Amino acid sequence: MDLEMGNMFFIAGGTLAIPILAFLASFMLWPAALIRIYYWYWRRALGLQVCYTDCESYRFCYSTRGKSGSRPSLLMLHGFSTHKDMWLSVAKYLPKHLHLVCVDMPGHEGTSRTNAADYSIEGQVARIHQFVDSIRLNKKPFHLVGTSMGGNVAGVYAARYPAEVSGLTLICPAGLKQPHESKFVKHLRVLEKTQNIQNIPLIPSTSGEMDEMIKLVSHIRYKIPQQILQGLVDVRIPHNDFYREAFMEIVAETSRYSLHENMHLITAPVQVIWGKQDQVVDVSGASVLAEALPDCQVELLENCGHSVPVERPRKTASLIIDFLIAQQNIGNGSSKKLS
Repeated sequence: MDLEMGNMFFIAGGTLAIPILAFLASFMLWPAALIRIYYWYWRRALGLQVCYTDCESYRFCYSTRGKSGSRPSLLMLHGFSTHKDMWLSVAKYLPKHLHLVCVDMPGHEGTSRTNAADYSIEGQVARIHQFVDSIRLNKKPFHLVGTSMGGNVAGVYAARYPAEVSGLTLICPAGLKQPHESKFVKHLRVLEKTQNIQNIPLIPSTSGEMDEMIKLVSHIRYKIPQQILQGLVDVRIPHNDFYREAFMEIVAETSRYSLHENMHLITAPVQVIWGKQDQVVDVSGASVLAEALPDCQVELLENCGHSVPVERPRKTASLIIDFLIAQQNIGNGSSKKLS
């Protein structure tokens, strides 16, 4: 009996040890694979499904949850060198009955990589409109959310296609002429003089550079293990040449101030969310939008940097929901709230 019991515990212990050892091996040897598994797990846990849509030879990759209904769908545009999964932490706090669409921007992650023309702001706007048409998201007006580069694209999209956009949330958007330059923009001035495009802080090639980039984009100081930092770099390195090409397009003269040049054409209700400690796109840009769009709603977040959806996901979701409720109530002429 004791021998049988001992064998049972040995088998049980061995069974538990296998996944634990597999996790540790992945963590130490294949951190990039572990990061991909992490995103896969959270998409499933949050009910988001990855889909593809083809427009001739061009393919868009996106994740979606819910179905289009009486309330506006949400289309979410991520920032430079990230992907659709950056919205997972915000999606966690958004009502599941809302129709949510998070698309990989042109050239990023699972969306087709073509040529430089597609990576300019106007090029990205054209491609996102192609995506919206392909999944028929514009059969009724939708709410558009964009952060950083995606905020620039979202603002210009709303200016180009006002009938399609019921509301607009801009989170630390690029594309403005800020009264004050950020730490990142000052660094870019130096790079422009030296023509050194290999040293762009948003395109790390080592774990140390990745750590510095995270410190640049986040006010919160994360203690990230070396293996995870290396995994984050390993995932990005194969795409760094593309990131450099795309970056040069979005900071070129034709794209750098696209939102600023088009904001007067925006007719949809606008919400602006900005981290007060943003070192990438200075928070003074919020006052530029407030002056150009007097009715826009501005929310400045304390102790928050450029990565608002990552640093303050619950607050971001709450502000978006409140804004949607307010716009719905104005449209209905009532005080009823979204449940």
